[in-house]
Amino acid sequence: MGKEYFRRPALSLIRLHITAEGQAEQAFVKRILAPHLGDFDVFADARCVETGRNKRIGRTYRGGLISYKKAKSDIITWMKDDDHAECRFSTMFDLYALPDDFPEYSDAVREADPYRKVQVLEQALMDDINDRRFIPYIQLHEFEALIFADVKQLDWEYLDHDAPIRRLGEVVKMTRDQNPELFDDNPETAPSKRIMREIPEYDKANAGILVAQKIGLATMRTRCPHFRAWVESLERLAQVS
Repeated sequence: MGKEYFRRPALSLIRLHITAEGQAEQAFVKRILAPHLGDFDVFADARCVETGRNKRIGRTYRGGLISYKKAKSDIITWMKDDDHAECRFSTMFDLYALPDDFPEYSDAVREADPYRKVQVLEQALMDDINDRRFIPYIQLHEFEALIFADVKQLDWEYLDHDAPIRRLGEVVKMTRDQNPELFDDNPETAPSKRIMREIPEYDKANAGILVAQKIGLATMRTRCPHFRAWVESLERLAQVS
């Protein structure tokens, strides 16, 4: 059985809209995070961030955080479309390859401590959106950090990859406190790049989500402190009047 979490009686029911960077993050919210939050009277959904729109054919393109300006516009539009008091909004963006037009980006990149870096960015995002219903979240450093919370579970999707998976496990052991959020965001050593170097056929949006389901939220939140803090803040939403 998984770990049980203390739950206070709900003061209200909350609808939570999460703007996700891509399909993997969207699937993670819908298939893993939303069922958990439902036990806390928080009913979550997600959509990929808008990247473009063809007005001639009436088509909107989503997935991939290519500019902050587009992301902000998409978040604000969703807030206007659903302006009810019981609604809350959040994000699931990767720190890795974050666009450089993000607010306070130049200050954040000078921070050596990744937790301080993401704190600067999240505060700047919250200030720029400027809505009490908004809870910013930036993943350290990307979705695959959650996979490294128990990288051995990759063998559920990638049979006969014992040696590559073992090498990935050794990477975690060499990280301070075995904390995958402390992996750096160098293009060669970011979490996704490490996995793809060992398992070139790794498929983030499909196999990655199935592996994340095997790992489970309890393990992820134990190994990833910043992620844990976000989940806990979402769990409390229905208890805040």
